[in-house]
Order: sequence, then C-alpha cells, then structure tokens
Amino acid sequence: MQAIEQLSSTSGTLAACRALGVVRATLYRHRKRSRGLVIEARAERGHPRALAIHEQQAVLAELRSARFVDQAPAAVYAALLDEGR
Repeated sequence: MQAIEQLSSTSGTLAACRALGVVRATLYRHRKRSRGLVIEARAERGHPRALAIHEQQAVLAELRSARFVDQAPAAVYAALLDEGR
C-alpha cells in the first residue's frame, strides 16, 4: 500500500491502482483502517421476496413426497398449478 500512496501523489490514485493492479476500494478500506476508523459489518438480511422458513419447509415437503420424488421442480410446479394449488 505504501507504493500506491507514493505513486498516487504524483500520478493520481486511479492511475496508481491500475498500474499496481489494486482495486481502489481496497486502498480506501486500508486508509480507513490505518486511521483507526472502524468498518462496520453489514447485517445480513434476506431477499424481500424470499420464502419464510415455514413456506420453505412446505415446499421441500411437497418436493420430497412420494408423488413428486422423481420429478423436476418445474414439473412439480406445473402439476400443482393444474390442480389449482
């Protein structure tokens, strides 16, 4: 990182990072850490359209049932749509 800092003072940060093959975000993250700033980890959150746990379990139970055990998920989906489920 010292090489990038020295090179960036003369040619700019973008050119220095490109020349040494370092992503600028990595440089900025390193600068924050060296200044003593705390980088907070992002909280994991699910996708807004993801199924709830009980819904996932219901889907897996249906896919693993004796009726659908040897069928592809798309075929199971089509069969259940035909039945109105």
